[in-house]
Amino acid sequence: YPCRCHTMAYIFLDESGDLGFKKSSSKWFVFTIAITSDPRSLERAVKKVWRPLRKKYKTQGELHAYRANDITRTRLLRRLHELNDLHVLCVVLNKKKVYVDLQNQKNYLYNYTANILLDRLHSNGTLKNDEPIHLFVDRKDTKKTLRENFTQYLTSEMANRGRKHFVVSLHTSHENKSLQAVDFISWAIFRKYELGDFEFYEMIKSKITDERLLFP
Repeated sequence: YPCRCHTMAYIFLDESGDLGFKKSSSKWFVFTIAITSDPRSLERAVKKVWRPLRKKYKTQGELHAYRANDITRTRLLRRLHELNDLHVLCVVLNKKKVYVDLQNQKNYLYNYTANILLDRLHSNGTLKNDEPIHLFVDRKDTKKTLRENFTQYLTSEMANRGRKHFVVSLHTSHENKSLQAVDFISWAIFRKYELGDFEFYEMIKSKITDERLLFP
């Protein structure tokens, strides 16, 4: 990480669900960001949950909410809940309401949804106007051109809002444990919408400062 100073906002972005429109696709798509001025705190929470796990649970080399068991999910979400300096914002896309012409423009829809999330971040007072932002995005399996478009799009959108100090870094969750933390948060929010399961959502709910439904 760059300098650990309280004038820098570190933001970790992850998504849950998919942007497909087939019968087998998810009904919802969730973009989640976790904001902190101390990224090590998220990393420490993940490490503390990771260390005592048995070898058979460590074969993946990282923590994934989807593959973890309920004990691990509970432990990590509770540790995150205890962090003072953690704010969570999410945008939840109701895919049933997405216009048909947009359904075929997944890149646009992806960028548009992410931008709405950053707009909420900009307008709801979570960050100071001149606060430098370092955004970490899970690289996942997206194509290089898509990633570059996404990065350029967000950077120009933030510049339009007067945010000059805005940097985007694409990391894999394997190399960035803080992204593993936001994966669990996003998963918990997604379960609430997709399955009506509030159990894990309730563990992190107090940290969510903005939960926005798109096309409600």
